[in-house]
Amino acid sequence: MANNKPVHQIRLSAIRAAIWLNASNKTGESWYTVTVTRSYRDKEQLKDTTTFRRDDLPIVSKVVEMAYTWIWEQAAPSDSEVFE
Repeated sequence: MANNKPVHQIRLSAIRAAIWLNASNKTGESWYTVTVTRSYRDKEQLKDTTTFRRDDLPIVSKVVEMAYTWIWEQAAPSDSEVFE
């Protein structure tokens, strides 16, 4: 998975939700997963962590909600499909 890239990313401040598309080789089924990280600077190096401070939590909540909406929109039929 080191070379894979997320299919979509949502960033608010230092909080990022990365959305990944996964697929089963056996069944052909696909699904999305989400990782949430917080960026921080350690001296000159930019790093990520999966731990959050109290004041990060409202932003984490919003980023997760936005990721959820994006995933649902990918599965929703387009307007042209609905009216055909």
